[in-house]
Amino acid sequence: MPAYNEMATIEEILSRVQAVDIDKEIVIVDDGSTDGTREFLSQLSSHTKPAANGATQAGFGRLSRVDNIRVFFQKTNCGKGAALRRGFQEARGQVIVIQDADLELDPQDYHKLIEPIERGLAEVVYGSRFLGRSRQGQPFSYYVGNKLLTVTSNALTGLKLSDVWTGYKLFRREILQKIQIRENRFGFEPEITAKVAQCGCRVFEVPVSYTCRSRKEGKKIGVRDSFRGLWCTLRYSLWPDRKPH
Repeated sequence: MPAYNEMATIEEILSRVQAVDIDKEIVIVDDGSTDGTREFLSQLSSHTKPAANGATQAGFGRLSRVDNIRVFFQKTNCGKGAALRRGFQEARGQVIVIQDADLELDPQDYHKLIEPIERGLAEVVYGSRFLGRSRQGQPFSYYVGNKLLTVTSNALTGLKLSDVWTGYKLFRREILQKIQIRENRFGFEPEITAKVAQCGCRVFEVPVSYTCRSRKEGKKIGVRDSFRGLWCTLRYSLWPDRKPH
């Protein structure tokens, strides 16, 4: 869970993730927050450390449990890709799902995301906001930009995805261990898609619920990220890394 200035939603999203009936650890990477998120996570982190008798506190604020939460702090704001790179390095689970720290996506969809992996149908699963649906309340400009970038990515990677820029991406751990992430910001999205395709991974899409938030409510991605996204789509598809990891 990468987090940057998400004080308004961080506790609620953690509560929603904890409510999902799946065995899990939650790895949070604070990306240099300045709105109180970092201080909240620092306090939370202190509650996850074992006491002298080896026990951990049962809860913190509205959270029913904290013993499965691990928090890491970036020294400065480096971007979503950089936070995810750190989180992937620290994660210990066999299946890893990206969860943004806002409330746009519903953690109850984890079951749908995991099912194709459990059935042996895929190594990577994308949670599509648009599969068989309209633009789900997303502003027209964001929707059109997403579609153009997704169509371009599909043409270059050979995949047939409906939503390359979805926040919900789930991976078997060994897939991420083969891939070196270079992008620090939102260029991560087309980069990881290009590299997943180059690895020959089986990629599956499932529909997920989506509640779009506005820039005023804290949405981070903007126009310049779209241009960078187009460049990254071309760069990582046409000129792949010579020595993928």
